[in-house]
Amino acid sequence: MVFPIKKKGLQGRWPQAIALFLAPIFIILCMRWLWFEPFVIPSESMVPTLLVHDHIVVSKFSYGIKVPFFDAWLIRWGGPERGDLMVFRSPENRDVFFIKRVVGLPGDKVYYQAAQLTVNDRPWILEPIGEGVYSDQNLFKYFNETIHVEGDRYSHEHQIRMFASGPHSDQNGKTLVVPKNSYFVVGDNRDQSNDSRFWGFVPEKLIVGRASFIWLSCEKTLDDVPLLCDPTRLRADRIFKGLKNL
Repeated sequence: MVFPIKKKGLQGRWPQAIALFLAPIFIILCMRWLWFEPFVIPSESMVPTLLVHDHIVVSKFSYGIKVPFFDAWLIRWGGPERGDLMVFRSPENRDVFFIKRVVGLPGDKVYYQAAQLTVNDRPWILEPIGEGVYSDQNLFKYFNETIHVEGDRYSHEHQIRMFASGPHSDQNGKTLVVPKNSYFVVGDNRDQSNDSRFWGFVPEKLIVGRASFIWLSCEKTLDDVPLLCDPTRLRADRIFKGLKNL
């Protein structure tokens, strides 16, 4: 006796095919929501810490987890600290992302004038960088800035840049108090940064995460694909450079 072989219809394969197709997309979206997100530095506002065409990875779980597609926090287990390189949505345009250095936390009193920052009546230390370190020191002055943190401890150093001769962008100076659930941020390129000195505070709901490391960097991108680095113009010394202590 011969038993006919039952043919398997294509309809039985469609759910598996769709699942196989959607699973990687779902995993990638979850990773971007919970874990990390890549960004490319488009301007000189964070020079010398970050250069144009630095490709960075932002840790989105540094401060907590947000509700998908919304600004509300689902879980918070921490907040930005002074000196963090924080990525956030612009308070003026949510479709624009900024990266700046956190200076003032909620309740802090911040004074700024011509690159000098004073937080809670404690000035951050500025030490000039000697000639010959940067090729454009005829146009700009560079400083090591040491951040004051709680108590008598001082955290890591980073470098800032300002015009060699004025006028400086914040020449007149100003004192302010950071409101609740908000942060005061500035760029390391003090005279060429659009930051809290000009448009105000960053609400915590607009925070994306903390910059973790540079995974790729180049002096020039491809003409046909501006988001991709020109492989002949890579900055090899910046690839996989950590940003936690910068």
